[in-house]
Amino acid sequence: MIIVNDVSKHFGKVQALGGVGFTARDGHITALLGPNGAGKTTLLRLLVGLLRRDRGSIAIDGVDPAVDPMAVRKNIGFLTDQFGLYERLSTREYLAYFGELNGMTRADIALRTREVTELLDLGDIIERRSKGFSQGQRIKVALARTLLHRPRHLLLDEPSRGLDVMATRAVRRALEALRADGCCVIMATHVMQEVTHLCDDVIVIAKGFTVAQGSPRELCERTGIASLEDAFVSLVGTEEGIA
Repeated sequence: MIIVNDVSKHFGKVQALGGVGFTARDGHITALLGPNGAGKTTLLRLLVGLLRRDRGSIAIDGVDPAVDPMAVRKNIGFLTDQFGLYERLSTREYLAYFGELNGMTRADIALRTREVTELLDLGDIIERRSKGFSQGQRIKVALARTLLHRPRHLLLDEPSRGLDVMATRAVRRALEALRADGCCVIMATHVMQEVTHLCDDVIVIAKGFTVAQGSPRELCERTGIASLEDAFVSLVGTEEGIA
């Protein structure tokens, strides 16, 4: 479980987050919605301990990432917008390298490589070098790296951006399997269809503040609007960033 309470973050005089609070539960996929510049990426970086907050508290299974970031990172998979693929390595070699960085044994790396290959349908590229991979292939390999060490928490920054239909379906199947396994997943996205069909809970932030949290249905009921997209616009007061 991830608990965030009244978290703020400034970069000089610029306020990235003014007061964000929410709870993301185990066995749930929680969408993080907000217009461009709302502070979503900053929040994800705070959760993994890459940035230090100015105020508030964060607990990931009771551990504060600002106090013990390495303990938190052992149980977190973080997919950012920078995939960091090494073009001279095959997918298998790339996963083995990151498995070793995470302290996994060769036997565990081999087992998990087979599992994530099946989960994300990587069979056709597992032996290929990543140079020349499509956007969808790159995201799937990056997600495989994120899942390799069996994290109990996943932080995903727009995981379906640029994917074709088949790649999107593979990622969705993976997320559904992780939810069934009890993982806590937070996914920043702009794709309302994805939120409606995949997510159990939604956190809406605007101008650095939490403005709503609830299931997609609850947010629609709160605003009295049947469409989640229109309910989102009503809550944040802008149509920027909707896909």
